[in-house]
Amino acid sequence: MNSTPTQTLLSLVVVLGALTSVTSMTSWADDDKTDRVRFVVGDYLTSENGNWDFTSSPLQEPFGIDFDDSDAMYIVELTSGALHKRSADGNLQTLRDKHEQAYVGDGGPVDKASFNGPHNCVVSANGQLLIADSWNHCVRSMDLKTRKVQTIVGVPRAGFSGDGGRATDAQFDFIMCIALSPDRQRLHIADLKNRRIRDVDLSTGNVTTIAGNGKKDVPIDGAVATESPLVDPRAVCSDTLGNVYVLERNGNALRVVRPDGTIHTVAGNGKKGYVDGEALQAQFGEPKHLCCDPEGNVYIADDRNGAIRKYSPSSGQVTTILGQGNGDPRITLLRPHGVRWHNSQLYIVDTGHNRILSLPQ
Repeated sequence: MNSTPTQTLLSLVVVLGALTSVTSMTSWADDDKTDRVRFVVGDYLTSENGNWDFTSSPLQEPFGIDFDDSDAMYIVELTSGALHKRSADGNLQTLRDKHEQAYVGDGGPVDKASFNGPHNCVVSANGQLLIADSWNHCVRSMDLKTRKVQTIVGVPRAGFSGDGGRATDAQFDFIMCIALSPDRQRLHIADLKNRRIRDVDLSTGNVTTIAGNGKKDVPIDGAVATESPLVDPRAVCSDTLGNVYVLERNGNALRVVRPDGTIHTVAGNGKKGYVDGEALQAQFGEPKHLCCDPEGNVYIADDRNGAIRKYSPSSGQVTTILGQGNGDPRITLLRPHGVRWHNSQLYIVDTGHNRILSLPQ
């Protein structure tokens, strides 16, 4: 979805469902097309069997999710700014209801705070829910125990400054994605309009750039990442080997910053389309988010194609695991904006259908 403050809320609505499952034909596993799709929030797309209702919804335009150590899921909504918590037993609680977009509430409870276009969230090792408060150009935190809100990265005005210093004093320009390193010691930030990936060391609070020089272009394979241009770094994640993956929406490509500091394109030929197969010849349709599993595979929310794609570094292939008319039409995806790996399951934020699905490994 076009991330502009003036966008209209989707009117599609869902009913909160228990973890209902349906056998579907997907390409989730290379040799198994019959994996089980589970409904975490929402249900089938049709009213067949009486289990889908478009008249009420617990969610409106969900974008990002993450989990705490109790397996509770936190959900942020883009335009409404709402924040929800789904406990492991399925109870959905609204921590912050929909509100006017603003930058309000630091030092106070989350139910009095205001956000401005939050795109995604992560749970830190010290029990903080970190929220990419995108149009405020900040990262806000909510203490999971006290539910008090603070700004921990950035100031509420666009710009570029602060590398080498405290993240709380630095300037960013549209923080579209945040992700934790596997050891949860670094916070990766997709600083979209500055065309950079920046890291915050969570032990020192300092920020540095790890990719991008601020210019718009396709980087040269093997070049130093910090000296290279980027097209539009929309999302970021990292694997256990120290590779940092950068997803570009309009670049329609997946790039990687390797531990030696060089950048390489690993998937996508830069053209908008829908092609599986050899990774560098694959095509995406304005992909929006990504995550890694423990084996180093990368899962991509391919927005305009309504699909979840998988990039396998070991095989060099891109495959579709859900969407694009693949399997049961009742689990078609509409502009998915979030993916998250948790407890051997891939969770999918089906934004256009206001629901969340999961696929067991």
